[in-house]
Amino acid sequence: MPILRPLLALLLFATPALSGAPEIVSAKVEKSGMSWRVEVTLKHEDTGWDHYADGWDVLDATGKVLGHRELLHPHVDEQPFTRSLSNLMLPDGTREVFIRAHCSVKGWSDDVYRVELSP
Repeated sequence: MPILRPLLALLLFATPALSGAPEIVSAKVEKSGMSWRVEVTLKHEDTGWDHYADGWDVLDATGKVLGHRELLHPHVDEQPFTRSLSNLMLPDGTREVFIRAHCSVKGWSDDVYRVELSP
């Protein structure tokens, strides 16, 4: 039993350093004139400038990057948080886009979030 206490303490205190990839909680894409506005809500265990969600991409079905939103600072006390990207031009006929998130330590998340576009 005494050996479990240091292990448990290590796991508890190591959790922030082991934060996972950013999670896309929700996303919506709306037509705005001739362009589109993308709003993404992310959740990530930001620990400060050393490890935080630092951006997200809008991709087409083939994986081509259509837009990028850079996040310039950590959101330690604001979780989840929402940011948008305006004036995004999408190719004619685009029916869906995919969002992928990035963090400053682990890079791109393996998960993507699909958004079907409304005409």
